[in-house]
Amino acid sequence: MPSFSIVPHKVSTRFTDPIVGPLAKLGVTPNMISVFGFAGNVAAAALAAGGMFIAAGSVMLFFSALDLLDGALARKTGTVTKFGAVFDSVLDRLSEAAVLAGLLFHFTQVGDHTMEIALCYAAMVGSIMVSYVRARAEGIGLELREGLFTRAERVILLAGALILAPIVHDDLVLGALWILATLSLFTACQRVFSVWQKLRDEAPAP
Repeated sequence: MPSFSIVPHKVSTRFTDPIVGPLAKLGVTPNMISVFGFAGNVAAAALAAGGMFIAAGSVMLFFSALDLLDGALARKTGTVTKFGAVFDSVLDRLSEAAVLAGLLFHFTQVGDHTMEIALCYAAMVGSIMVSYVRARAEGIGLELREGLFTRAERVILLAGALILAPIVHDDLVLGALWILATLSLFTACQRVFSVWQKLRDEAPAP
């Protein structure tokens, strides 16, 4: 199954080097950027919980974009480590879960929003499963990059909906949650299918 993504997941060093170069000189490490990005998403979650959607979406978008810099900084400074990759991935999952949890809390406080609450939960499960399937595949020696709706797409969709909903229509968040939940779970299934394709011709283990 060919790899396909809706948005690019890599940024040219022409754009990242002017940023990570000065950071390296200041002694900033990749793990610091990962932690900073996570802290920003926790702040976005608090804003979402309080119903401040424009601020929440803006903060989420900015701090999630830092995920493009930690790896670039690690490569620039020759400090790429296996722990750093795991640490960054864990904080990415927690960042998404935090914002969705903030939204879920908000919807429990403002009347009957059973559908939104259920979709927040489904989107959270889908997000975790997309990454979990990849982790399990890599654990048995398979490279797995396939996936229609990965972190970049999820962040752009949710942050964009939060920013635009107060301006356009409140139901924009509901629509985004439907897409987020549906396509995240679809992507998890897509990855499971991809693993099956990769393994189907292998001889069974003795």
